[in-house]
Amino acid sequence: MTSLAVAQTEIEVTGVQKFLGKEIPVIEGGFGKGEKVVLAKTIAEIHGVELGEINRLINDNSDEFEEGIDILNLMDEEFKMGATHLGFINSNRQKYCYLLSEQGYIALVGLMRTDKAKELRKKFRREYFAMRKAIKEESSLGQLSPQLQLLINMELEQKKLRQQINEVNHNALAAKAEIKEIRQVVSLDTTNWRSETRTLIAKIARKQGDLKYIRDFTNESYELLNKRFGVNLDVRLTNKRRRMAEEGVSKSKRDNLNNLDVIAEDKKLIEGYVAIVKDMAIKYGI
Repeated sequence: MTSLAVAQTEIEVTGVQKFLGKEIPVIEGGFGKGEKVVLAKTIAEIHGVELGEINRLINDNSDEFEEGIDILNLMDEEFKMGATHLGFINSNRQKYCYLLSEQGYIALVGLMRTDKAKELRKKFRREYFAMRKAIKEESSLGQLSPQLQLLINMELEQKKLRQQINEVNHNALAAKAEIKEIRQVVSLDTTNWRSETRTLIAKIARKQGDLKYIRDFTNESYELLNKRFGVNLDVRLTNKRRRMAEEGVSKSKRDNLNNLDVIAEDKKLIEGYVAIVKDMAIKYGI
């Protein structure tokens, strides 16, 4: 097998499809986003041969397959964990777990050299690989049989339903997170108001991109309090420091005072400040 460095995409099982009375997994990815692929095990089942025979055909004709374009061995370390989780690998003694693209499948069937294999190839390409292409290009539906159109329309509806469910779940989670934040804001009271208002202002700053904005939002909260209650916190702070100096309080203690100490002396200012910080939190989307 020749090697080619490609950006592999996630492999996922998107459903189950009936083919010749057998339920086969619908697998996408590996070679490209949304690209339909097939396991060697599935090929063995639909062609009625042993998996060992399919693996032998691949290994004996490795030059016919281009790794990353035609084929992947899911036993390789980069795929093994995911393939095991999907149930593709069920034994540590397993040596091969081949995944083939449509191009790889065509190359493999060409090595079988039987008329039955060619007929199955046409049917499988039409009913498995072509279905995904038709879904991506809905305009091509009219070229397919009514039965196949029905199957495709059913899959389209299921896909739309899955998308709607995912969107609803996403919106529900977002709403839940928003409600939680609002509850935290609303539950802010005057008991631990100093620490809780500091926490909210820090959240506002973080939401705006950087904690360095804490000082700006703190100053905004003080200005709003001054305007709403007709006070001047700076003047009150200066007066408080002067009184403490007259009482003989050390300069270091006086210097450590701030506007929160002024607010703490007035119950109405405490209630007002808590309300203002709540308003700011809601305004800035906390």
